[in-house]
Amino acid sequence: MSARVHLERDGDVAVVVIDNPPVNAGSAQVRRGLLEVLETVASDGGIHAAVLIGAGNCFIAGSDLREFGQPLQEPQLPAVIAAIEACDKPVVAALHGAALGGGFELALGCDARVAAAGTVVGLPEVTLGIIPGAGGTQRLPRLVGVPKAIELTCSGARVPSGQALALGLIDCEAQGDLRAAAVAHARGLVGNKARVRDRVVPAADAQAVEQAAAAALKAGKARPAVHAAIEAVMSAAQVPIEEGLASERSAFQALRVSREARALRHQFFAERDSARLPELEGVAPRPVQHVAVIGAGTMGTGIAIAALDAGFDVALLEQDEAALRRGTERIREHYASRVQAGKLKASTAAQCEARLQPTIDWSVLGSSDLVIEAVFEDLDVKRQVFARIDTLARPGAVLASNTSYLDLDAIAGATRRPQDVIGLHFFSPAHVMRLLEVVRGAATAADALATGLVVAKRLRKLPVVTGNAFGFIGNRIYAAYRRQCEFMIEEGAWPAQVDAALEAFGFAMGPFAVADLSGLDIAWRMRQAQAATRDPAARYVHIPDRLCEAGRLGRKTGAGYYVHESGSRGRKSDPAVHTLIERARADKGLVPRTLSDDEIQRRALLAMVNEAARLLAEGVARRASDVDVVLVNGFGFPRWEGGPVFWARERGAEALAQDMDWLADLSGPGFVRGDLCHVLQQLA
Repeated sequence: MSARVHLERDGDVAVVVIDNPPVNAGSAQVRRGLLEVLETVASDGGIHAAVLIGAGNCFIAGSDLREFGQPLQEPQLPAVIAAIEACDKPVVAALHGAALGGGFELALGCDARVAAAGTVVGLPEVTLGIIPGAGGTQRLPRLVGVPKAIELTCSGARVPSGQALALGLIDCEAQGDLRAAAVAHARGLVGNKARVRDRVVPAADAQAVEQAAAAALKAGKARPAVHAAIEAVMSAAQVPIEEGLASERSAFQALRVSREARALRHQFFAERDSARLPELEGVAPRPVQHVAVIGAGTMGTGIAIAALDAGFDVALLEQDEAALRRGTERIREHYASRVQAGKLKASTAAQCEARLQPTIDWSVLGSSDLVIEAVFEDLDVKRQVFARIDTLARPGAVLASNTSYLDLDAIAGATRRPQDVIGLHFFSPAHVMRLLEVVRGAATAADALATGLVVAKRLRKLPVVTGNAFGFIGNRIYAAYRRQCEFMIEEGAWPAQVDAALEAFGFAMGPFAVADLSGLDIAWRMRQAQAATRDPAARYVHIPDRLCEAGRLGRKTGAGYYVHESGSRGRKSDPAVHTLIERARADKGLVPRTLSDDEIQRRALLAMVNEAARLLAEGVARRASDVDVVLVNGFGFPRWEGGPVFWARERGAEALAQDMDWLADLSGPGFVRGDLCHVLQQLA
């Protein structure tokens, strides 16, 4: 019998325990163990029913994704489920924690499902570029109907136990001990099988099916896995189950080795590893419950909301009553809107607001465990704030700056305790965006950094540790990307063409649309801050500066690269911008040429890759995969492309080197070429 699966007895009921920590992933060892135990269950006359249960914190949180990039090992999951269905004794799945992917498919193969309160179930495979491959698309429609099955499968939704019970995904929610409840349920089924496969798919209105498919395609950007999942789910109502299972498995096998699935698995593992720092193992973080946020603007209030949602006590500090009142009202409006939309209980909102202490009294810093500065992005202003924090914060408090590109060491130098200073670079809106760059300064203590990571996790953020460098990882790479795009409009492309080409690649928004949304003055300030150290021989595009000088700062002024009409989220190209660009070209004696969409995409991506190589060489980014986590989660890089470094690996070393020669030639003076070995070696 496998060490990952063992059999215990509760009278005439076999209790099959799956023990593959930390999440009981459905590995080959687990599958072998299950088959062996099922043979015992089937052949032992003293066993009348069986219960499958997970050890630890969950049932099975999914298959072992490391296997998906290799030839699958026998036995495969469909064989295990077939053995459960072929067994003449009822088998009950006892679910707790999470039953996801292959774990939920295994549960669907059982005769009944009993879940502890708080369990989540679901089929997230489409989010990994594949479809359920062990009957999920065939059994799920038999429980919930085709339209709902399309929705659940294509979204990869995690369904909580209460909702799962209402939908019929589980048979009952255990009151009290899960194991005892599952054993009792199994005894109640003795002498009967209740296979999901034997149920008839509920009849569905054709229009409802079409609407569900259309909604799924739109939400899933019509990716191949979404198409395949819809087709597989619809087949459940059209063909015998054995035919449907065979078609599903064939589609799964084709998708799992696709480039898109490999890219999504890469991103999955990159995100899982982003907060793992070997040097912090055994380092105890400092306790944090009381958080002070300095600055009640958009960013400060977003950070405060994230902290309140995570259960922290939050002091929101401003310099005057009017600014504090505006920030406090913004927070209250947020919670009111969440309650009104049915996304939050009124009692929960009230509890969050009760933990908020709006104040202009800086003495609150004396009782704060973590102080987060979120004031104007100006080095002198931030140094003044930190000098004041230094006189008021208690010894041992962690002092964090939300700077997005300034020198953290210069900020920490305004205090007498640089060892307590870290960067916490939130992305806007701070209470929505998952990404959080945790910046380590030259003097940052290990336990202060560890505290930043623990706080990030409690905030439900995705933390990436970065060294202290201008723009850190994300903004530094994005600046190189945007700069290359500016080169291209100087050479002959128009902003709308560049945006369209990169949105066609998969970016959520093109760089010029993003600039208008965030405000052109933000990047303008960054360029001004770098002016003194910029190579005078380097190629520099004046177009964005001229837009700012003309008062065209983006959506907030109604015009930037585009014209933005009041009350509309749309954008329109502006002849005045074309005239400004043409004048800038003429000033440099440039003759415009036609750029293809392929050139636009390649140059933009290569610029990212080159800057990533430089950051890795400098030690600002610790791992190549961290770059991909930041760009996907903070800057709209398409997840199904894996990230710029994954994209670079897919091109191969020889083609990439030739591409970089080409990019360097087009970029002109000042282009600093990175050593691609730092990218390719770390991804090998």
